[in-house]
Amino acid sequence: MNDDLIKHLGPLAALAGVWEGDKGDDVAPSDDRGTERNKFRERMTFEPFGPTMNHEQRLYGLRYSTVAWRIGEEAPFHEETGYWLWDPDAKQVLRCFIVPRGVTVLAGGTAEPDAKTFELSAEAGSDTYGICSNKFLDREFKTVRYELTVTVHGPDSFSYKEDTQLRIKGQKDIFHHTDANRVNRVR
Repeated sequence: MNDDLIKHLGPLAALAGVWEGDKGDDVAPSDDRGTERNKFRERMTFEPFGPTMNHEQRLYGLRYSTVAWRIGEEAPFHEETGYWLWDPDAKQVLRCFIVPRGVTVLAGGTAEPDAKTFELSAEAGSDTYGICSNKFLDREFKTVRYELTVTVHGPDSFSYKEDTQLRIKGQKDIFHHTDANRVNRVR
């Protein structure tokens, strides 16, 4: 990996590489719109790039992809791809990703360059850190808020907890679709 580029990634520098974990916990809407719980394994890849210039704004980033499988199953049940970005001048961490169910999220938060824990969020309807869904999901499973906490445990391990808050048609309360895992560096 390009060490010169890594030093510009701020709190994202620790994520560069390939990671795997097999202790994931997923709480999601079931087919009958109830609740299902899944244990999962996943593989995440973060490839450094940058800088990217937006006039006077300078961003450094990681190309990102993840694939998750329920424990004991061969076919993935979840995939996503996108970018993690670091804006060193504004001390902003951004995560922009798409899930191939027709949801796009741009989440962001403030962090120090040497932070070992940072939080990101996005809100439906926001012009900055927001969420966009296809018409079916907007009507039946509207994502109203997304929250993520990342904690770096050292050079070879990090964990995350995410809460995707859904308004499910016909249900009064917000459904908290949560995912958590601790992953270890494999490359």
